[in-house]
Amino acid sequence: MSVSSVSRHSPAQYRVASPVGSLEFPNWFRIGREVGIVALAALIYFCARGLIHARADQAVDNANWLVSFERSIGVFREQTFQSWIVGRDWLTDLANAIYIYGHWPVVILTLSWLLIRHREMFGVYRSAMLISGAIGVVCFVTFPMAPPRFLPDLGFIDTVTLHSEAYRVLQPPSLTNQYAAMPSLHVGWNLLMGIAIVTQTNSRFWKLFGVVMPLLMYLATIVTANHYFADGVAGATIALVGLAIAWHMQASRREPDVSPFAARVPVTPPRR
Repeated sequence: MSVSSVSRHSPAQYRVASPVGSLEFPNWFRIGREVGIVALAALIYFCARGLIHARADQAVDNANWLVSFERSIGVFREQTFQSWIVGRDWLTDLANAIYIYGHWPVVILTLSWLLIRHREMFGVYRSAMLISGAIGVVCFVTFPMAPPRFLPDLGFIDTVTLHSEAYRVLQPPSLTNQYAAMPSLHVGWNLLMGIAIVTQTNSRFWKLFGVVMPLLMYLATIVTANHYFADGVAGATIALVGLAIAWHMQASRREPDVSPFAARVPVTPPRR
């Protein structure tokens, strides 16, 4: 093909394609921007925590109301579930490990993977977390809820405190909202990460992990006396609402994404 014939090809006759198996590393500006967004969200969360810290009595009253409601519909079985692990140290340690290490590490690693390998979807799941987190903060402020471990009169045991120091070190009580049982963002955000993994990977192993991981977290929140059954349902619902809103926002402003790492591949013009 002559040089003159190549020069006659219009830009539309070229398409952008990423090399097979290449990693699309984001630039430092985008990384800094995303870290700033998450930091701002954390600041708002801790400010909200300060607003409800002095409302412990209301949080306990709300918890007793929820227990009465679950009893009225026949689903108050949290004590029965916790009895499965009490007295079995290996099961208690396993449940504690899932609750402690199965949340933030999974969230951070999954978001990092999306940012590197599936940038077009990273924004969706990051926004879904922020939206559902904002809804959760409103719930924490307007309807604080003491977790089951704050109701020892009902027979609940704080297995995390009794059997592990890791969670209190990684997330000290002074920096944690103690009355944020409803909704459970442990369950909701793990569900978001599970959906991301299942929909974005081709590996059967990781697809299975994406399905099982949120279910194990839901069970762990109950048997460790950190959440009620209703908390997980509410957390999952709010997370899905956040995902739906984030997906709609992404679709409404979607534009062709041309990566600086993409290769320009000439397309042979059709023969006339």
